[in-house]
Amino acid sequence: MSTLSRGSRRTAASVGLALVLALSACSTGRSSGGSGGGLATVSGKISLTYLQKQGDQGYFVGEAAGAKARAAQLGVDLTVVNLGSDADKTVVEAKAALARKTNGLIVVVPDPAVGPQLAQVAGDAKVPLLSTDDQFCATSPYPSNCDASELVPRIGFSGPQLGAAVGKRAAAEYGKADWDEGTTRIVSAWEPDVTVCSDRISAAKDAFLTAAGASIQKIDLPTDNSVAGAQAKMAATISANPAVRHWIVWGCNDENVQGAVTALQNAGFGAGDVIGIGLGGYLACKDWASGRPSGMRAALFINGGDVGALAVQTMVDRLRGGRPFPAQAFAPTTMVDASDWRNSALQCS
Repeated sequence: MSTLSRGSRRTAASVGLALVLALSACSTGRSSGGSGGGLATVSGKISLTYLQKQGDQGYFVGEAAGAKARAAQLGVDLTVVNLGSDADKTVVEAKAALARKTNGLIVVVPDPAVGPQLAQVAGDAKVPLLSTDDQFCATSPYPSNCDASELVPRIGFSGPQLGAAVGKRAAAEYGKADWDEGTTRIVSAWEPDVTVCSDRISAAKDAFLTAAGASIQKIDLPTDNSVAGAQAKMAATISANPAVRHWIVWGCNDENVQGAVTALQNAGFGAGDVIGIGLGGYLACKDWASGRPSGMRAALFINGGDVGALAVQTMVDRLRGGRPFPAQAFAPTTMVDASDWRNSALQCS
C-alpha cells in the first residue's frame, strides 16, 4: 500500500479512478449502514470519521493524507482515527464518532468479524457506512460466506486484478531465469482471514501457472501481514526445505514479501536466486533506492491516497446529493521496478 503526494487537490475524475459497479448500489438494510433511500441529505457542514487499521503503516498514512486533502477541498470536517490492530476499538470509536454526530463513517476494519456489529450501530444511527480496502459484511463475520447484498460498499482495489498482475510479473521474471523446477519453490505469504488477501494470492497463483507454464511446488505461508511475521515464518520454511536453491515470493502486501526476502537474504541466498514481487511498492523501493542488488524484482504500486480521496468523495456525494454508493469502486495500479519507480508517484516509507 502506498503514499499519496501531499496536498493533492485532484477531483475524482482527474485522478483517473475507475469506478467499477460490480453490483447495484446497496439501498436498503444494514449493509448500507442506514443509508437507504429515505436518508436525508446534508445541506450544511459535513463531518466525517475515517477509522483505519494500522494507521502508521505507509499505505494507510498515504490513504489518510489523500482523504484529508479531498476533505479540505470539499470543505468537509474529517477526523481520522488509528485503530492499530484492535478490532474491539473499531466499534468503540464508531460509537464515539456517532455520539459526536458524525454524518458518515468510513472504515478499514482490523478484523472483518466486527462487521455485523459495526453495521448495526451505523444502521441504528441512520448514518451511512462505507468500507475501504478490506471487505466486511453486515450480517456475517466472514465476508467470503456473505450474500452479495449484505456486503458493505467498498472503495479499494480488485484483489483478483492485483494478484493477476503480480503473478504475471513473477512468471516473466521466472522466464528470464535458468532455474530447475525441482529445486525451486513458490511462497505465498498472507493472512488467510483477510478475504482480499486470499483473492490476491489465488489470482497470483493462477496467473503465474498460466503465463509460466511451469509445475513448481507452492508453499502457503500464513502470516499476520507484517514484515516481522513473514520473516519469522519464512526463516522456518527455509530450514524445513534445505534442498531448495531458488525461491519465488509473492504476498498480500509489501510487508509479506519484504519479510520473506529478508529471511532469504539472511540465510545466504543471493539476489539472483530470489524473485520477490511486492504489492504496494513502499517497502520495495527502499531496496532499490539503496542501489544494492535485491531479490525484490518488482512491485505493484497501489496508491492509498487515491483510495482515501475517492472514499471521501463517494461519501460526500451520498450525503450532499443522495447519490447511491457503488457496491465497489476500484483505483488503478502500476507495476514498477528498480529502473522506473522514481518516475511514478510512489513514495518510500
